[in-house]
Amino acid sequence: MKIYQVDAFTDKPFTGNPAGVCVLPGPKDDTWLQNVGREMNLSETAFLLKQADGYSLRWFTPAVEIKLCGHATLASAHILWETGLLAPQAPARFHTLSGLLTAELRTGAIELDFPATPDEPAEAPAGLAEILGAEPRNFRRSRFDDLVEVESEDVVRGLRPDFSRLKALPVRGIMVTSRASTPGFDFVSRFFGPAVGIDEDPVTGSAHCCLGPYWSKRLGKTDMVAYQASARGGVVGVTVRGDRVRLRGKAVTVMVAELLAD
Repeated sequence: MKIYQVDAFTDKPFTGNPAGVCVLPGPKDDTWLQNVGREMNLSETAFLLKQADGYSLRWFTPAVEIKLCGHATLASAHILWETGLLAPQAPARFHTLSGLLTAELRTGAIELDFPATPDEPAEAPAGLAEILGAEPRNFRRSRFDDLVEVESEDVVRGLRPDFSRLKALPVRGIMVTSRASTPGFDFVSRFFGPAVGIDEDPVTGSAHCCLGPYWSKRLGKTDMVAYQASARGGVVGVTVRGDRVRLRGKAVTVMVAELLAD
């Protein structure tokens, strides 16, 4: 079977967030799926299986299965349209551990319809400033991740966290964010997830299901453009609509391979 590598939330190869995408010919057991995820060694590998009303979609890091992933969903929709498995005007429907997710092909971008994961008040872990190497201005918690607001975009870009200590925290990952100082963007972020096998995720769509509502309240806007300031970098359009968040981005296929091991 074919397996694709797609750079998501970018229109330039070798930037954005790479995801593996595998359209399965039939069901596979969890051990096999995890082994392929480990073999691909990307932040997520997505596995699609055709159903009567869309596709089942599962996401695996090199270490674990996760419940929500934005960039690998965007990459999956991109492959369905690029390979002709879906007509360009047809929406992609994905049945996932986070419910039904949809994607539509818009002019120049793919738009995902995801559930919001709003932040709540929480007590910051002891020693968090030392672990991150920056003083938090605000600490919040979402369904999956912790959110840390810091003083500026320069602080976000300059972070050098202690990954061994981050890994011990009982969350999927840590979102560190600030208002943007770069023209054209509303907010910036980085995402660290050593607990699930990803020290730093290049562009994290699902994190924006929390970051979007968080910054929408602070900026008084429902339509925003975000930049994830990893080494690869990526752009995420974010629209907040009640308990849903629409994420927009582009994608480019960089590799097509034949998966031989069964």
